[in-house]
Amino acid sequence: MQRNEKLFPLDNVGNALWEMLNSGDDLTIEREFEFSTIFSSQDQALKFGQLLLENNQKLSFCPYEGDDKLPWEITAYPFMSASYENIAAYQELLMTSATPFSGQYDGWYCVDASKT
Repeated sequence: MQRNEKLFPLDNVGNALWEMLNSGDDLTIEREFEFSTIFSSQDQALKFGQLLLENNQKLSFCPYEGDDKLPWEITAYPFMSASYENIAAYQELLMTSATPFSGQYDGWYCVDASKT
């Protein structure tokens, strides 16, 4: 199969989706994603979490051990299909929304929807 760079651009999101498609994942099936943002203070993380909750977002809050300077993590769990547009837009929304709270976007994850 030849890669359509409009659907799967040559960046981290496009590469991940291309790998998912090639492994047999049906990207059109909606599933829960995990988008993580990390913070230097518990207070800032909680304020960001409150913003997400006010916008009806499912989330979790926990300590983060991957970076001593950013020890708090908020993970949002949107339910959507695995399209470049959906992932890039949600990622951008989190990065923009986390900036006033000194948050740093830390990545996304989802399971193969065809195996659930």
